Amino acid sequence: MHEVLLRNLTPVVLGVLVRRGVDFAAAEDAVQDALVEAWRVWPADPPRDPRAWLVTVAWRRFLDTARADAARRRREDVVDEEPPPGPVSGVDDTLQLYFLCAHPSLTPSAAVALTLRAVGGLTTRQIARAYLVPEATMAQRISRAKRTVAGVRFDQPGDVATVLRVLYLVFNEGYSGDVDLAAEAIRLTRQLAAAVDHPEVAGLLALMLLHHARRASRTAPDGSLVPLAEQDRRRWDTGLITEGVAILQTALSRDRLGEFQAQAAVAALHADAPTAAETDWVQIVEWYDELVRLTDSPVVRLNRAVAVGEADGPRAGLAALAALDDTVPRHTAVAAYLHERDGDRSTAARLYAEAARKALNLAERDHLTRQAARLNTTPPPTPPS
Repeated sequence: MHEVLLRNLTPVVLGVLVRRGVDFAAAEDAVQDALVEAWRVWPADPPRDPRAWLVTVAWRRFLDTARADAARRRREDVVDEEPPPGPVSGVDDTLQLYFLCAHPSLTPSAAVALTLRAVGGLTTRQIARAYLVPEATMAQRISRAKRTVAGVRFDQPGDVATVLRVLYLVFNEGYSGDVDLAAEAIRLTRQLAAAVDHPEVAGLLALMLLHHARRASRTAPDGSLVPLAEQDRRRWDTGLITEGVAILQTALSRDRLGEFQAQAAVAALHADAPTAAETDWVQIVEWYDELVRLTDSPVVRLNRAVAVGEADGPRAGLAALAALDDTVPRHTAVAAYLHERDGDRSTAARLYAEAARKALNLAERDHLTRQAARLNTTPPPTPPS
């Protein structure tokens, strides 16, 4: 039992030390010393918080080693007095840690899941929701990833694509989930864009900025969700929109289209529309067609069905929706919206209530419940004479 727990905690403790400024070689040595001590102590006196215990012991081992090395150097150099320390370095190792956790020994999906858990601070449930899999399945995936990297030297950083995927999921959780990680994801993506010349890095940064520009308008004063069509566009951050569009245009000009650039293009079309009614839905459908080609994602196909419903009418949207598995998250909510647009209020009300029961968070559940109540309590609009 202790062996499994120690293996699972090894990359987590290593990540904590690296974030504190310890280089990987020294961090590995300190963590290994802590593991040896755990094997000696835990059978007779197991800690209440194994992670905190390992972090504390590893940190102390690092400090002891650093002090011993410093003392040895002082003796060797016959230095009477240690010089005063300089200013604390402002270098942020978080982005480096993202790369190192995206280890080549892991599959991209396992590397993303492990990094989100160990570095991003997301729960297993949040990660499972992002991947559209059961929580138990994700817990097993993360455990396997931890076992794979246990004892592996973190000296072979992962690739940019995996790190982009992690940053994208961290941003999405911060934007629509339970914790606020969006600003941190943007900060790290800016660092990555400054260090790496890659169109998809620019595409992801543009996408984040364009979504973040609308954040102030996404919720009402009481905390309830405000759909895109009802948002006060005067509250959108025009500075972020201008920056995001400029970054996107530069990336698209390189003719190396990727999914983040295509998603950013959709966000830019929404940002460019003075009103919801003036949104260029035809062009948005075309961009979703590109995204389907690039990803074949069920979530992309779901969003495309909404766009088709806006561009070609709700029945066309329902036809596109019918081709999708109804277990895709928010499928029922989209069906409710399209049925309401088609004038079928009773079906829409029933589907809104059903969607509320399946909602991924409290704000979304409340919004869908209110939509169902609105249709059940207000009379239909009077048709024009």
